[in-house]
Amino acid sequence: MNNIFTIRCLRNQLIMAGMFGLSLPSIADEAVETNIVAAPVVVTGTRVEQNSFDLPMSIDATDAEQIQEGQLKVNLSESSSRVPGVVVNNRNNPAQDLAIQIRGFGARSAFGVRGVRLYADGIPVTMPDGQGQTGTFNLDTASRVEYLRGPFSALYGNSSGGVVQIFTKDGEKDPTLSGSTTFGSYNTRRESIGFSNSGDGFDYIINANTYRSDGYRDQSDTRRDTLHGKINFKINDDTKLTLVATALDQPDNKDPQGLTAAQLKADRKQAGTNSELFNTRVSRDHQQVGATLEHNFTPNDTARLMTYYGQRDNEQFQSVSVAAQTTAPGFQGSGGGVAVIDRSFGGVDARWTHKGELVSSPFNFTVGLNYDLMNDDRTGYENFIGTTLGVKGKLRRDEKNEAKNFDQYAQATWDIHPRWSVSGGVRHSRVSFKTKDHFIATGNGDDSGSVDFSETTPVLGAIFKLTDSINLFANAGESFETPTFVEMAYNPDFTKSGLNLDLKPSTSSQYEIGAKAFVGVNTLVNVALFKIDTDDEIVVATSQGGRTTYRNVPTSERKGLELSLDSQLPNDVRLYLAYTLLDAKFTDSFSTCQTPFPNGTSCRFGIPGDFETIASGSKIPGTYRYNLYGEVSWKHEPTGFSTALEMRKSSDTNASFNAADGKADGYTVFNWRGGLSQTMNNWKFAEFVRIENMFDQEYVGSVRVADGNQRFFEPAPTRNWLFGLNAAYEF
Repeated sequence: MNNIFTIRCLRNQLIMAGMFGLSLPSIADEAVETNIVAAPVVVTGTRVEQNSFDLPMSIDATDAEQIQEGQLKVNLSESSSRVPGVVVNNRNNPAQDLAIQIRGFGARSAFGVRGVRLYADGIPVTMPDGQGQTGTFNLDTASRVEYLRGPFSALYGNSSGGVVQIFTKDGEKDPTLSGSTTFGSYNTRRESIGFSNSGDGFDYIINANTYRSDGYRDQSDTRRDTLHGKINFKINDDTKLTLVATALDQPDNKDPQGLTAAQLKADRKQAGTNSELFNTRVSRDHQQVGATLEHNFTPNDTARLMTYYGQRDNEQFQSVSVAAQTTAPGFQGSGGGVAVIDRSFGGVDARWTHKGELVSSPFNFTVGLNYDLMNDDRTGYENFIGTTLGVKGKLRRDEKNEAKNFDQYAQATWDIHPRWSVSGGVRHSRVSFKTKDHFIATGNGDDSGSVDFSETTPVLGAIFKLTDSINLFANAGESFETPTFVEMAYNPDFTKSGLNLDLKPSTSSQYEIGAKAFVGVNTLVNVALFKIDTDDEIVVATSQGGRTTYRNVPTSERKGLELSLDSQLPNDVRLYLAYTLLDAKFTDSFSTCQTPFPNGTSCRFGIPGDFETIASGSKIPGTYRYNLYGEVSWKHEPTGFSTALEMRKSSDTNASFNAADGKADGYTVFNWRGGLSQTMNNWKFAEFVRIENMFDQEYVGSVRVADGNQRFFEPAPTRNWLFGLNAAYEF
């Protein structure tokens, strides 16, 4: 039964959607004609601004109101539940960034984002090796965030199981000073101030904000300060220059780590084993600048040149035991318990876009080149001096890492008939890794090495306009994902030194069909079915003693359904629904380390008892069988009052390859928000109250996949609240 995707898989989760669907015609008849639901305008899919309704792909966007109204404006997870196929788990761990999944890609990530490409105003936030972080996303100034799923994401290169891109809004027409303050549970507080303006040939926006919280769990204090700005220059009628700058300062953010099932049951707020003993924490700072120059050579020909440069420093204190760093068998080459990375990065992207006709039908194409470079000075230290723990001790690792990519891409759209349009493209990527080891000592050999990967990824799609209000689409393509530097850093066989050069990129064939339909003028429905076949899926091999290693497994499969419904009902009531059904599994058996390790230290290669066989059909850990988001909102324009009830429902998820190792149970959570807004002369005020997890559910917000210590679980907060005040003055 699991081998065939049928509507029966939906079971009770789609009863609500069916009830909504049956009522749509009558809803549309009763609705006020001025309340029109529109599909968002996006650029991520084709690199040309276009209405998402007319694109042969699954792409959605959250707008500024959804990102900011009644929200803390710290994490992308606050608004991403609205997008089917996308899971952004707030780990409630300030030392670790958000974990993002798109159609199951990215589920393995122990920290940061893998398998998904990130961009900010067209500038890569994902490094050449495929690792990215969302901590620099500024939600105060965001105009929208776009989420591209499916085959067309491969046109963005390595690690493109999907694309997430944030866009900063332009400056206001008149000088505007804005500020906000937010308070909440766990001594949470956030302040923000911004200024926006425009003049003759330019506009700009700048924002600074600071965030503090004691956190829900022990050992989870956080502080984050960010500065973000954008300025547009209209040099002349044909030329525009955009400058973007971002800075992040995040010192000594505590790391509560994961909990075992027993610890979760005993006290879900406690920090993980040895977290407080070693004072586990992370400090990071990040600065980045970018420039984009666009010039129209003719009304139909545009050149775009983007370049950027940045620096990022990261220092992490882990709870690696003293024994694991010094005398434990198999760990003589340990990199220590303090990991330090000093990174410089940058790149350039140049492309040309032409709009015209082919055989008397509208046609446009884009060709481009892309180069990115990342240099890391990576060092490791013992996390003790004598009997004092949680301090930087003796040097145990010193190396230089370099990753770079050089890509060429082309894509085009041709409206071959008033009702038919085809889109396609191809990208060739070459990704190079190089490590130079400067720490060679007894028990720690030379770990220098290099490897290159290259791949060509084509994609083709078509859209058929069945009627003026119903579009059908289909697409297919290939994508690939290289291992990151962190994933290549250690060999699963601890008797071997050097990079894990046996680790190969995973490659995927993706297929998608779907429909987009307007029901009347007040309801938009999107539905998509997808299937993804992956070879050499990258998975966790071992995770113990501060080292996580990775390996390839032969084949895996992801298939599922995505559904969204956006409807404007009478009397200013709005209804929104997003549903995802995902079957993500391994389609070949493979062997992996038992959890926990049988000998208490590591998997011993050549010892069969240290390994277990994972059967074909086993679920990919960290993925969710289904996710459902629903929201009912109401706005009363005369009084400025608004309110909304939100619901999130998720299935359980396996924490490891073997379901018997443990799982995070499914959950249903309700949130409520309410707000008021006022306008007095040149002032605009807004206040809001938000209650998260209204019914005080205890659930796991994120899992640490295949943790060798079985510390899989990162609990989410129980009932908590926020109160915010916002003000803006227009000069």
